[in-house]
Amino acid sequence: MYAAPASIPPEELDELKEAFSKIDVDNNGFISKDELTELLRAANLALPGFRVREIVQDLTKTSEQLTFQQFTQIVHGLKSTEVGKTFRKAINKKEGICSVAGTSEQADTQHSYSEEEKVAFVNWINKALEKDVDCKHVLPADPYSDDLFKVVGDGIVLCKMINLSVEDTIDERTINKKKLTPFTIQENLNLALNSASAIGCHVVNIGAEDLREGRQHLVLGLLWQIIKIGLFADIELGRNEALMALLRDGESLEGLMKLSPEELLLRWANYHLEDSGAPKINNFSSDIKDSKAYYNLLSQVAPKGDEEGIPPISIDVSGIREKDELKRAECMLEQADKLGCRQFVMPTDVVQGNPKLNLAFVANLFNKYPALKKPENQDIDWSAIEGETREERTFRNWMNSLGVNPQVNHLYTDIDDALVIFQLYEKIKVPVDWDRVNKPPYPKLGSNMKKLENCNYAVELGKKEAKFSLVGIAGQDLHGGNRTLTLALLWQLMRRYTLNILEDLGDGQKVTDDTIVTWVNDTLTQHGKPSISSFKDGSISTSMPVLDLIDAIHPGSIRYDLLKIEDLAEEEKLNNAKYAISMARKIGARVYALPEDLVEVKPKMVMTVFACLMARGMKRE
Repeated sequence: MYAAPASIPPEELDELKEAFSKIDVDNNGFISKDELTELLRAANLALPGFRVREIVQDLTKTSEQLTFQQFTQIVHGLKSTEVGKTFRKAINKKEGICSVAGTSEQADTQHSYSEEEKVAFVNWINKALEKDVDCKHVLPADPYSDDLFKVVGDGIVLCKMINLSVEDTIDERTINKKKLTPFTIQENLNLALNSASAIGCHVVNIGAEDLREGRQHLVLGLLWQIIKIGLFADIELGRNEALMALLRDGESLEGLMKLSPEELLLRWANYHLEDSGAPKINNFSSDIKDSKAYYNLLSQVAPKGDEEGIPPISIDVSGIREKDELKRAECMLEQADKLGCRQFVMPTDVVQGNPKLNLAFVANLFNKYPALKKPENQDIDWSAIEGETREERTFRNWMNSLGVNPQVNHLYTDIDDALVIFQLYEKIKVPVDWDRVNKPPYPKLGSNMKKLENCNYAVELGKKEAKFSLVGIAGQDLHGGNRTLTLALLWQLMRRYTLNILEDLGDGQKVTDDTIVTWVNDTLTQHGKPSISSFKDGSISTSMPVLDLIDAIHPGSIRYDLLKIEDLAEEEKLNNAKYAISMARKIGARVYALPEDLVEVKPKMVMTVFACLMARGMKRE
């Protein structure tokens, strides 16, 4: 009855027999395929849940039962495959966590990555780019192998994913797609990293070489940031007024606007759970492990057919009575699949409460089926809901790309205690006396006073240490979210950060706007290109001075045949500007400005573009 592959050592075979006997309680030589997970646990074999599901699917094709011989063949097969390496490493470790060669610079510890997250991201990318002809050479990727870490190596998939998260971030004309060489791959990776930074990803410790070599923890970390930005894009009151339905009785509009995307998603889930009469949840980890909240949520948001042109989708909630948690999760995900929202989680991710993947699962569900309606006939000041301006988005993305903590979701409310401002001061080499800073958690009574004290100190540092021009700016303006005055401080911080980079390259030599203009014109003149008078020069609206400077720094890099050079309409100017910003990033300049800043000749942002290009040019000299 217990025949097995000869390659399994006798002592291990005895352990497998003992485990099988524990599950085969009637001693008939068979177990149900649904008992495989339990069998693996009895054998102390921590195989990730997504692989169990795959094996069960294969078994179902031949039989509903599993013999001991089949079980040992499964074990033997796993140990002889690439997945088996993960399988063996997981035996005495946390399920689904894989170690990676190399250690952290901060601590003598091995880097690790989550096998489940890798599978989820691969499946998401495969689906998102399945019709993109430029990715056919690497997609679809196998989620159960190390394909992902090779897929990102030429930069094309990363560039495409960035554009899916924030539309038009990268001009497609600037992506090298054919006859790739080490040089053109390097350009693609530069473009991807600098563009990721521009949309708010923290990429300070990630280089092109890390992506080219497929360093697992860095690749997964960057991908998660890119995917998360896309998932959260519309979970914001300024972009989605239907979220106003989540306003609670007695709650101020300002209070709702302060919520992070994660908090809004939790509020949204509980809004629907309350409607269904189900208990509320406090998180997307331990509180969703039994799948019951998900069953109720899916049932609430599924189309009922009451909107014209949208057919109803029936959600079967009978699986909620299933006693086995894994089976219950699988049945729930089958219902999510009816809505096209099964992405990101496997049954084990639900049962184990993986917070990252469950957050992504819920965000995707919200984006497809919010099931919210903008309130009508309520006394709400809609004019108070202002969308984020380009300038505000640029500052927010710049701060987040530097890795400030907490991350900034809403520019004014998230910096009202000045903690982020203090971190920015340190980035520009202004020392902060952290003993003077009040840190969270703040007391319930007097929290505003503690935050105001921080803001007063932030203004003091700006005036005395940074020598900023802060006339008429007080701590109350930062704490209260005065847009004009807060932006004035943020601009000076961003400007100093940019100039510091140039001063570091120039051995500490003082850099001013005139210094940058002079360098730009000298470089342009040396290459027979027209010069500019200032950062307000009208010719900048065509983007030609920027494009000419890029071509001077990297001769032959600009495809002038793709551009309209004279008598430009507004759309043609924007077309040139998109190309110019992407090309600047492609040659290695970390530009945060947007194409519209060039078209409208916004002097502040124009300065940062030329300063970043100057820094790139000085590195080549």
